[in-house]
Amino acid sequence: MKRIMLWLCATLYSSSPLLSLAHPNGALGASCHDDSGTHNTHPPHNTYPAPNYHENAGVLKHVNPHIGTAGLTPDSNGGMVPSVSVPFGMTRWTAQTRENYISTVPYSDYDVRIHGFQATHQPAIWMGEMGQVVVVPGWGEVKGRFEGRGMRFGKGGEEERSSPYVYEVRLDADTEGTHGGNLTEDANGEGPVPGGAGGVPDSVREGLSNHPPEKRSASTKPSSSSHSSHSKRWIRVAMTALAHTGHLRFDFEDAHSHPFNSPKPGGTRENPYVFIQATRRNWTGHVEIDPLRREVYGNNPQRQDYRLGPDRPESFSGYFVSRFSEPFTSYGTTSGGNVSESTCSASGEELGAFVRFSPKTTRVEVRTGVSFVSVEQARKNLDIEMPDGTTFEKTVEQVKEAWLEKLGRVTIEGVNNTDAEHDQRTIWYTALFHSLQYPNDFSEPTSTSPDSPRIFYNGYTDSICTINESYYQSWSIWDTYRAEHSLLTLFAPERVNGMMRSLLRIFDWSGRLPMWANMVETNIMIATNADVVLANALSRGFRSFNITKAWAAVHKDAYEPPERDTELLYYDREPDTPYEVRAGLTSYMDHGWVDNDRWAESASRTLDYAFNDAACAMIAREIGDTKAAENLEKRAKNYANLWNSKTQFMQARNENGSSANDTWGWTEGDKWVYTFDVPHDIDGLANLFDGGREGMKAKLDEHFEGGHNMHSNEPSHHVPYLYSLIGYPNSAANKIREIAWDDYNATSAGLSGNEDLGQMSAWYVFSALGFYPVNSAGDDYVIGTPFFEKISIRLPAGVTTGGKAGHDGGMEKELVISAPGAPRKRYVKGLMVDGRRKDDPVISHSELVNAGLLVLEMSETPTGWGSRIKSHS
Repeated sequence: MKRIMLWLCATLYSSSPLLSLAHPNGALGASCHDDSGTHNTHPPHNTYPAPNYHENAGVLKHVNPHIGTAGLTPDSNGGMVPSVSVPFGMTRWTAQTRENYISTVPYSDYDVRIHGFQATHQPAIWMGEMGQVVVVPGWGEVKGRFEGRGMRFGKGGEEERSSPYVYEVRLDADTEGTHGGNLTEDANGEGPVPGGAGGVPDSVREGLSNHPPEKRSASTKPSSSSHSSHSKRWIRVAMTALAHTGHLRFDFEDAHSHPFNSPKPGGTRENPYVFIQATRRNWTGHVEIDPLRREVYGNNPQRQDYRLGPDRPESFSGYFVSRFSEPFTSYGTTSGGNVSESTCSASGEELGAFVRFSPKTTRVEVRTGVSFVSVEQARKNLDIEMPDGTTFEKTVEQVKEAWLEKLGRVTIEGVNNTDAEHDQRTIWYTALFHSLQYPNDFSEPTSTSPDSPRIFYNGYTDSICTINESYYQSWSIWDTYRAEHSLLTLFAPERVNGMMRSLLRIFDWSGRLPMWANMVETNIMIATNADVVLANALSRGFRSFNITKAWAAVHKDAYEPPERDTELLYYDREPDTPYEVRAGLTSYMDHGWVDNDRWAESASRTLDYAFNDAACAMIAREIGDTKAAENLEKRAKNYANLWNSKTQFMQARNENGSSANDTWGWTEGDKWVYTFDVPHDIDGLANLFDGGREGMKAKLDEHFEGGHNMHSNEPSHHVPYLYSLIGYPNSAANKIREIAWDDYNATSAGLSGNEDLGQMSAWYVFSALGFYPVNSAGDDYVIGTPFFEKISIRLPAGVTTGGKAGHDGGMEKELVISAPGAPRKRYVKGLMVDGRRKDDPVISHSELVNAGLLVLEMSETPTGWGSRIKSHS
């Protein structure tokens, strides 16, 4: 245990000017409910008129950020939080109902108490948090520990309201007792995988896997809770955030008629306060309080994935500067449950700082800048994004405008008439909202000019870097290569080239493209699917990055095994490993498969490496290396080496060529789903089945009708579309509609599995449009079944010109997808692209973005359209 050091400030920063913030009006008025639903007849007094943050929200009224926030287990949880930030923002701000760690996010819709408001950098539920800070309002006795500071809140209606641009909630400031001790990171021992590291799975010990994967399913929506009718005091919170700054408004309300706080028994009025938690146990941070600047600042070095991967970002820390609208009447620091009054500097574990305000204070606003560079940069982020005088309403409008610039481009007409919990418009807009949060832009501004250089912490070199563009992190590529990156080429083309350049920067620093990067490489999941992401961009015309370097990077993936390849199992979450990349590549290059008796997840690796090879071949042809392309295209057929003609399934193989147990060798799936994991060569796959396409269709039927399809995990996402590619688009339509209904809804339990940085939602966005990118290394979309009668999309500038806006046709353009009767008619009878008839259920990206009108003729009964499918290998 590191000792805590406290310094009593001898002097204050006398040269620092006093800050003055505008105090805009605004508060949310609502009645209070007790647990039985009876109303409190004493509404809280508030000197501010009720706010209206939701004017001119446009389509954002259809977004429900609570979707994906409920689930009884990590795998049945969408892993989302009702956060606020801007698209691709570095930091998201969320209410904290529990301490997050790997397998737990900071908010669950099942919880009934809020313990603060957290600036989070946890990208997914199975990844770690890093450099977070928590801001907590309170009244009276300072409560710094998680267990003591929880305040009850109600669900739904006016009690809690979430949107992409502002989160509002009313907290019961009279909540007493300790709560949530079992919801802390410490109580859970950092969760099931401390430091991100897991033990050798039983499946690997047995060579590999005796057990099928756990099936994920959507949970029921939790029932709402409400405040106690005996509450006298409330704290009404409104929260919004930009990319590196959070803006919180705390209104301290009382049920009595006096405009200020009512006395507690004995006649003593209590002081409102704000507490800031810098660190948790086992992590030593620092806090400073500057009363003249009205600031609290410090750092938190926590990075929960510290055991994963080869990189050691020793100097990493998250930094923060919180600036307050009101002067402090007193202040101090905390260490765990110990409170030190009048101290303005401290270092240690379980560290926090607090500032108190006059008992007459009814509103406090806190603006917090966050940085991975330094306290000075956090302060700069604050001064650039939310300078002094910025009203809360202005920040809300900025965030609203940022989301409207993206989501407001889409107009949906003709929606299936369902109940609110299954509203397809809400599901779709929320899905797009989720998908446009990732990857995160980790660069930070150096001035107010958008053309100024940007600065960022580089975890690979453990240094600070400056470049003239954004730098992207949070790369969950095993998930997102499937559809998320294709979605970005449509809805955020201006960012795609920069994202590819970020991938290549990581290659420069580490010598490898990322697999799952969370500030640095974590080696989570399998394969080198960044090869697919680069091929995806090239196939769609994005070329403003170094293609020669891209070829060098993917060539290394394809031909150079990882360090210690023949020594390590490279099992899931194996700690302290070199860059994993294509573990088992030694045997794959030797005889065409990854040996099950030498490497973990061998069958899934073999299939994924074959697809990776197909993507690498595309890049080889792009730069003119025909010989390498031919070699890689031949290797892309290696999937057939796992085919068991007797069982009609893919099956892992051992070094000597024998078949392994058919339950061994899979990554988040089984023999059923992975038998169809050949997205780059559907014709070749179909030819393996007895009866060809008919045999494959029969196996697909058995897969779905036998309950083997697990849409909660990504390997299943392309599978229903395979029907279309082998001549059975009616079957595809049936399965797609069933999945959309069963695995998505508009409640907090609206995702049947982890969001995984936009992939779950990207499936829904594409499927509702009527098509999906099965082979995401190429540029084709496969037609399925549109959900809406009409969607009008104002495509961003650069969508037709590889991200280059403003010249050579790189202007905004409108695409209309018309499918009259689609809500009640699921089968496609015909497809017209700008008046040109298409009989093949495939449309290229180029055709799509250059078209003005897609018309899909729909039918209530199965049709013959698309049954005479062309070859799509």
